[in-house]
Amino acid sequence: MSLLYGIPIVATHAAQGAGNGGFSMSGTLIAIIVIAVLLLVFLYPMYVRLIQLKNKTKEAMSGIDVQLKKRYDLIPNILTIAQKYMEHERGLFDEITRLRSAAASIKSDANTIGEKINLDNQISSKMGQLMVNVENYPQLKADGTMMQAMQTYSEVEEHIAAARRFYNSAVNELNNAVEIFPSSLIAGMIGISSYPFFETDEQSRQSVSASDYLK
Repeated sequence: MSLLYGIPIVATHAAQGAGNGGFSMSGTLIAIIVIAVLLLVFLYPMYVRLIQLKNKTKEAMSGIDVQLKKRYDLIPNILTIAQKYMEHERGLFDEITRLRSAAASIKSDANTIGEKINLDNQISSKMGQLMVNVENYPQLKADGTMMQAMQTYSEVEEHIAAARRFYNSAVNELNNAVEIFPSSLIAGMIGISSYPFFETDEQSRQSVSASDYLK
């Protein structure tokens, strides 16, 4: 073993090896940081968009609740007036009252919106039946208070339909982001899932507008 000023040459080689190892570790750390930054830059916008779409859907859901509450507040008034003339429709009145109470007790959220949609469809169907039956009671059609209540009901239904369209548009955007790769990965990681569309069933689509019976 040769000496350089009394220092073994092998010791110098060891020091050089240690230096190379340190450089290698630093390079790996830099690579990890660069990859993390790139992932953050790429994934964060998708995260932000998912949160925005979820909040937009919740806002649209609240808009439906506001309009449905107007319907729930109006139904008892209509039934109270109708009961004076439609004595043979007690079963229908009771069913509408039951459905209204059930629907009004539910606050819409991601877990309950499906049930809310189902109850809403049933209420629309039963109220449609009631309005069809009004045609058989001329005295009821001639009641000014009933006419005003039914007209208000028609206006509320139009507002509900508009709120549904806004909600379904928001749901469509959210569901696309939740189901399409790569944003679907982020959605799964943060617990955002698809929402159901607020669609009416076939029977509800055929329900007659109250305005048709106020002529």
